[in-house]
Amino acid sequence: MEENNKNALYCSHCGALIDEDEDYEEVNGEVVCTDCYEHHTTACDRCGTVIWTNDSYGDEYTTLCHHCYENHYTRCSCCDALLHEDDAYHLDGYDYCSECYHDEVDKSRSIHDYGYKPEPIFHGDSKRFFGIELEIDGAGKDSDNADELLKIANSDGNSEHIYIKGDGSLDDGLEIVTHPMSLEYHKQFCWEDIMKKAIYLGYRSHQTSTCGLHIHVNRSSFGDTTDEQELVISHILFFVEKHWAELLKFSRRSEYSMNRWAARYGYEKTGREILDKAKKGNNGRYAAVNVMNWATIEFRLFRGTLKHNTLIAALELVDAICDIAMNMTEDQIEKQSWSDFVSTIEATELVHYLKERKLYINEDVEDQEEL
Repeated sequence: MEENNKNALYCSHCGALIDEDEDYEEVNGEVVCTDCYEHHTTACDRCGTVIWTNDSYGDEYTTLCHHCYENHYTRCSCCDALLHEDDAYHLDGYDYCSECYHDEVDKSRSIHDYGYKPEPIFHGDSKRFFGIELEIDGAGKDSDNADELLKIANSDGNSEHIYIKGDGSLDDGLEIVTHPMSLEYHKQFCWEDIMKKAIYLGYRSHQTSTCGLHIHVNRSSFGDTTDEQELVISHILFFVEKHWAELLKFSRRSEYSMNRWAARYGYEKTGREILDKAKKGNNGRYAAVNVMNWATIEFRLFRGTLKHNTLIAALELVDAICDIAMNMTEDQIEKQSWSDFVSTIEATELVHYLKERKLYINEDVEDQEEL
């Protein structure tokens, strides 16, 4: 307490003389005039102690004294949010808020939740990229198994190629998801080793009733504007509906399975009419070509596979359909027969697979078992 004589009091903060008839307060044992008390002090929300505003801790919603802050609160090491110690999550010696904690846990897990969607990492040099979702079933939603597959796919350590998710549509399996890759990158990628390991671990894909192979293509590869992109997408839908019988055979799905997981929109006179129908979303995402994603379209026709040739052939078919949709008018697509279409294909794995499925120009080849 500051005083020059018995009857004189001075504010410890601003130094003003406090008259005998004036009220004053005390903060930490120091005399404070009412003006400074009102404008330069606050109260701890936890214990009620009055403190100098400049000495307070917390955030815009919670004011704390030093003691309460140090002994009862912490901050999220990721986003810096203020947390009561009872609300903090702890991982590897760090404190986290709920949202950041679950993000960190998700990053470190071998098997992510179905809704997990990291920032895409693009591999290869192309305008057109393909993202694959390959479902495998029968050997468990098992972290050790997932680690085995991740070790093969992401072995270079430079960047992630695949991640693995759980999927409620599977009985006892995993969903392998790639980051976007160019067609050539997929062809050079270690798909064969991943598939061999999955088979060794006891997984199957074609030989189940649960698994699909879904291929995403970036919309930006179809044009710079929404109108340009939607024109190409309408051509893709028109092609798929026109050649539905052949694509059903290519897919290896039964009609029942196709209707359940990858239903057609139905043939219309123009691709634009089919696209308009698709936009209404009556099939949800369970459509042969799902157009509900803002950045990609998703080809969902294909039954799952652990046969390397089949996977590459499916990619090459999607690539060929996209080429047709970009380079031909709707009238040209209407006039083109399936035989005309396959006669233009030079992609090795696709030609071989078409022959296996009796969809090529009457040429037989030795058929290998699907897994």
